Amino acid sequence: MECTIGQTTVHYVEHGTGAPLVALHGAGVDHREIEAAMEAIVPHDGYRRIYPDLPGMGRSTGDGLTSNNDVVGLLCDFLEGVATGPALVLGHSYGGYLARGVAARRPDLILGLALICPLAERASDLPEPTVVRHDHDAYDDLEPEHRAGFDEYFVVRTRATARRYRDRVVPGTTLVDEATLDRIFTGWSIDIGDSAFSPPTLIIAGRQDSTVGYIDAMRLLDRYRHAGLAVIEGAGHALLHEHPDLVAALVHDWLDRASTER
Repeated sequence: MECTIGQTTVHYVEHGTGAPLVALHGAGVDHREIEAAMEAIVPHDGYRRIYPDLPGMGRSTGDGLTSNNDVVGLLCDFLEGVATGPALVLGHSYGGYLARGVAARRPDLILGLALICPLAERASDLPEPTVVRHDHDAYDDLEPEHRAGFDEYFVVRTRATARRYRDRVVPGTTLVDEATLDRIFTGWSIDIGDSAFSPPTLIIAGRQDSTVGYIDAMRLLDRYRHAGLAVIEGAGHALLHEHPDLVAALVHDWLDRASTER
């Protein structure tokens, strides 16, 4: 599916009916990564799951956008026009940073907020890169040219996580418009305001995440008044793929809390 917002074409897919849940992927991939992860987690009954390609990634363009604040504005319009009103919003990494911007600009559009390994304006207190597990057959199903990217993203390196990387991550990396992302990222800072946010919130971080760390995620608790926080030992930035069962339990709890607010 596609919609046009200003000069930008936004490609998205959706499944099911019910309460809208919009899931935002990270940088350098497309909707397929977070779609695969969430479709295995979110109940198929009662939720309309919507997965957009963010501008300059997948099949979405970035025409007319010059900053991340522009992307936040586009996502606000997307929630109004496609989700048709208030929605549950979940973001991974860069998608989490954008989700925080939407929540700050248009809190009326957010039924609940979930931030998984959220990126910030700048990362601080990063742990040293480490490998939690590396099985002898981890690379058996990976092409040699994909091994460096897998190692950079994953701290749990098994045959199963390598397959998830191959099937869910790699395809989206081939559809990135680097010039568009460079233009948008030049205006990196997002206006997240200073007001407290009250809707049900979930924050998940990986203890071994050397990309965004976990300290900044912990600092969000004062801002998000009804946030649950989990820092997962033995997980990095690819936490969605490394510990899907833990993520599922936490997301289900968040959905239950948000359902009482609707």
